[in-house]
Amino acid sequence: EWQLSRFIVWCHERGLTRPQDLTKPVIDRYQRSLFYYRRADGQPLSFRSQYKLVAVIKYFFRWLACENYILYNPASDILLPRLGKHLPRQILTAQEADRVLSQPDLSSPYGMRDRAILETLYSTGIRRTELVNLKLYDIGFQKGVVMIRNGKGKKDRVVPIGERALFWLDRYLRETRPQLVVPPDESFVFLTYAGAVFHPDYLGHEVKRYIMAADVGKQGACHIFRHTMATLMLEGGADIRFVQEMLGHASLNSTQIYTQVAIDKLKQIHTATHPGANLAAHAVEAAPPEEDSSPFPEPIPQS
Repeated sequence: EWQLSRFIVWCHERGLTRPQDLTKPVIDRYQRSLFYYRRADGQPLSFRSQYKLVAVIKYFFRWLACENYILYNPASDILLPRLGKHLPRQILTAQEADRVLSQPDLSSPYGMRDRAILETLYSTGIRRTELVNLKLYDIGFQKGVVMIRNGKGKKDRVVPIGERALFWLDRYLRETRPQLVVPPDESFVFLTYAGAVFHPDYLGHEVKRYIMAADVGKQGACHIFRHTMATLMLEGGADIRFVQEMLGHASLNSTQIYTQVAIDKLKQIHTATHPGANLAAHAVEAAPPEEDSSPFPEPIPQS
């Protein structure tokens, strides 16, 4: 990965060419260099960028130690920058999502394929890597489920998929996929024009193109459907633990961020249940006093 390549270049510039040369003080120096690094525009690296650059080093040295290339892991005690939890930047409304889904040209085999892709992302909220790795036997048409194998954390899970998404998947598999498949068929559901499995970046580019074409005033790619699915389900009354299972989050804390986004539903519940939320119920108390309603009489003028 480029994060590891950057570290290797940094080490090479300092004459550090063997794994044995890389001690904890060296890694500390590299981490400090990231903190003080400035881009061409003068801006520092974000904590998230620093996190990624240091995390890949921890994984790399863990692998080196496991494979006995080094006697001990000098990165085992490296502290990673703390990452704050941010609300998803872009979330589609149900109407905006439908507008994006209607963008593919269904007269083209690629348009039929792309409609099935968009519908699957929207209905299941799966990650783009999970979608590109779907196999034909992972789609359960009768039960209305999709099997995700080796998802994040190398975990399998089963997620429901709606009838509309299954309708477009069925059309794609019957009408379009036979035109795209190239022997030997490795059973991947979605294929490129060359009959190959999608690269996640290429898939993201295609989805982003349809979002831009829909002109909904929002930017994003595959992950925007994940955010949208989770938020709309919570707004529709879904239990957060069910949404957690769909998203494949190991911890409920990762899912709870969507409860902050689903504010419309929370506002409706607040209005319906809070005794002081409705002004009409307290109209008499809230009404301004009339001119002659003062309990204090006017003073009598002295003659």
